[in-house]
Amino acid sequence: MAREINRLTTRKIQAITEAGWYLDGEGLYLAVEPSGSKRWVLRYRLPGRRREMGLGSFAVVPLAKARELAAAARAQIQEGIDPIAEKTKAKAEPAAPVLFSDVAVTYMTDREKTWRNAAHRKQWRTSLEVDGAKIWNMPVAAVGTDDVLAVLRPIWHEKAESARRLRGRIERILDAARVGRHRSGENPAQWRGHLDVLLPQSKRLQRGHHKAMPYAEVPAFYAGIAAGLQSHSCLALQFTILTAARSGETRGMTWDEVDMAGAIWTVPALRMKGNRVHRVPLTARALAILAQARDGSPRDGGFVFPARNGKPLSDMALAMFLRRLNDEGFTVHGFRSSFRDWVTEETDFAGDLAEAALAHLVGDETERAYRRGDALEKRRHLMDAWAAFVAGDGSTESKNR
Repeated sequence: MAREINRLTTRKIQAITEAGWYLDGEGLYLAVEPSGSKRWVLRYRLPGRRREMGLGSFAVVPLAKARELAAAARAQIQEGIDPIAEKTKAKAEPAAPVLFSDVAVTYMTDREKTWRNAAHRKQWRTSLEVDGAKIWNMPVAAVGTDDVLAVLRPIWHEKAESARRLRGRIERILDAARVGRHRSGENPAQWRGHLDVLLPQSKRLQRGHHKAMPYAEVPAFYAGIAAGLQSHSCLALQFTILTAARSGETRGMTWDEVDMAGAIWTVPALRMKGNRVHRVPLTARALAILAQARDGSPRDGGFVFPARNGKPLSDMALAMFLRRLNDEGFTVHGFRSSFRDWVTEETDFAGDLAEAALAHLVGDETERAYRRGDALEKRRHLMDAWAAFVAGDGSTESKNR
């Protein structure tokens, strides 16, 4: 006759009040103490001796889990392994240290689906694994300030922007390690109040990566392209300059993002670098460019500045158009810097307003939590002033009103 197993149920266990041993089956018992506490015990035999293995309290280990643990132990016994001795051995052996690379790979895997493209994922992996090779295979708990400096110093001046991004990525990985209890203490990659004392300010603000046209030259340049043949590349470049937008935001712009009546362009979060919806106030000149691009026939849902194949203009389309008109190496992205310099040098508009126009984060996390609006109407005055300057209508209008 087969042995009866799974005799117990959760309800029966909860009803037991008398001390004793209650069999569930195949050596698994519920031991009830006089105090009322209940624990799981697995009784088994090995050659020459009988053993009892504790599987935990019923308050922590429910019936189903206790059966799983008992089954796993019985499988070891059938292979000639004493599960108690194996458990003792595992406790005695020090666990392998968690490496920086272990935390980094997990962090990237968890987030890669939220990153915009494969290039962004590759940049993260390359910067940490190649540029950060000195700490990649280090125990994450052992990474200190000297180790972070050993990674950053060789590229801090030669590759300023890459170094800045690498520092931020290392900081995030070490933060993740601390939250995951793989390390403790301060973050050695933290900038403010730590690395900023040891390293000079990066060359980030020198804007050497995106060469910018001096803002004083922008009106003459704009007049030249506005007077020329109005191809989609030409219109897109004018629109990008007037709105201080990123090239990709303009090139991917669709008609359903545009509210012509309200004079607002709403760029969805998925197309923004910061993954936040960005509303752009449209000046009269920007609206005129859109009307010209539409050419009297609405194209709801289609691209505003399509290429001949109906797809968005390529990144090189605007760059090559700019290069044909000016061979000094200025970039399309650089017009954002031209705009920012103009605000600082020629107007009384607040710097925060200019940063908001560029879709940059303003203030710390706490300050942003209280700043719910996007200052759209104030930015409308700013962009009207910029449009007037660019079109050569005089600079007095650019002063803050």
